[in-house]
Amino acid sequence: MPPSVLLIDNPATGERLAERPTDDAAAVAAKAARARAAQPAWAATPFAERRTVVARFRASVEGELETLAQTLTAEVGKPIRQARNEVRAVLERIAWNVDHAGEVIEDRVVTRADHLEERVSYEPVGVVAHVSAWNYPYFVGLNSIVPALLTGNAVLYKPSEHATLTGLRLVDLLHRAGVPVDVVQTVVGGGAAGAALVDADIDMVCFTGSYATGTKVAAAVADRLVRLQLELGGKDAAYVCDDVDIEDVAIAVAEGAFYNGGQSCSATERIYVHERIWDGFVDAFVEAVRSYRVGPPEDDTTDLGPLARPAQLDVLESQMADAEARGARVLHGGRRIDRAGNWFEPTVLVEVNAGAAVLRDESFGPVIALQPVRDDADALVRMNDTEYGLGGAVFTRDRERAVSLLAQLDVGNAYWNVADRSCVRLPWAGRRHSGIGVSMSESGVRGFVREKAWHLFAPS
Repeated sequence: MPPSVLLIDNPATGERLAERPTDDAAAVAAKAARARAAQPAWAATPFAERRTVVARFRASVEGELETLAQTLTAEVGKPIRQARNEVRAVLERIAWNVDHAGEVIEDRVVTRADHLEERVSYEPVGVVAHVSAWNYPYFVGLNSIVPALLTGNAVLYKPSEHATLTGLRLVDLLHRAGVPVDVVQTVVGGGAAGAALVDADIDMVCFTGSYATGTKVAAAVADRLVRLQLELGGKDAAYVCDDVDIEDVAIAVAEGAFYNGGQSCSATERIYVHERIWDGFVDAFVEAVRSYRVGPPEDDTTDLGPLARPAQLDVLESQMADAEARGARVLHGGRRIDRAGNWFEPTVLVEVNAGAAVLRDESFGPVIALQPVRDDADALVRMNDTEYGLGGAVFTRDRERAVSLLAQLDVGNAYWNVADRSCVRLPWAGRRHSGIGVSMSESGVRGFVREKAWHLFAPS
């Protein structure tokens, strides 16, 4: 039987970009076996050599920045300016890991006394499976691949079927930089390939995607006690206080909602506005959204491109129908754009019933609802009224006010006067339906090692 083929289409035009053979369960198992056999030698390679190889890979990414950005734009539909931003920013993430991973996993002596030494060492987990996402494929992929390799693991990397070409190119560059071919391998395919990878002989799974799929991944590895890291969805809220510069904050909040077409787990998906500034803020917000240029993603002037996945158009239409049936009013957008590819208008809703799907379920697209609130206490209750716990933002001139509110939000990422931001120096973690485990920062590096406690008693 011939292997199945993954069809890769341009989401802006519907044109065929490429076809790639997919990995079935037998192929995935074979790759896992090769990774298992190759990992001990990679772990035994001195850290300084692994560090040099990853630094060489970073130089290759920097040298191919424009090609990598163009590939991302063609395959995912991300506007080219934003694609370049992602590649530039991932260079910093790689560099931070190169500079700091060695310190994080260096042996530590915790006690030194007469006849006694107590120490901690760090050993690689083994074979790491990473089932990745398409919305920020360079960020999400390398957030796991780089620290996993630096700490001595082998990696089986399944890029999203919507970002396969970016994933294949990254692994090619890693091989060219000197990572042994069997130490990092690509698994190509959709859900079946991902399921086969999760079922393979692995020691850790990193999954980035929806809550629904994340729970299936967790269930699939539970009886094997495989280490698990889940980066799942979000329904981040922003609260605009009554002391802000309305026009400036409207632009900033709109950016948090519509950057990357709203296709970010940490995108602002709910906006609460103090009633004292409600009318003026809504007008300024709609004006900011109207200024966005929707157009070809390869154009430098484009702000919003297509959605990466055609199925998401149905999700947005369903949320719109539900909201309008409950009395919501559309101030801007609200419909598919009738052209080849996966296009939806940037959309602003008000008068949205609290039970509407657009306020409860992840939208993952250019649709946002605004609601007025009486005061800070009212805002806090509404912001916490969600099953997710990725991030929350407060916009105010008053730092103390913001910190007090953010401290009461059950989220992993607290934002003052900014939203939809991540930094390699800080841990990235969600709560409740937004995931378990940590990526980035020192905590993220430690996720790829096992601690060993040493109890060393010298003879008297």
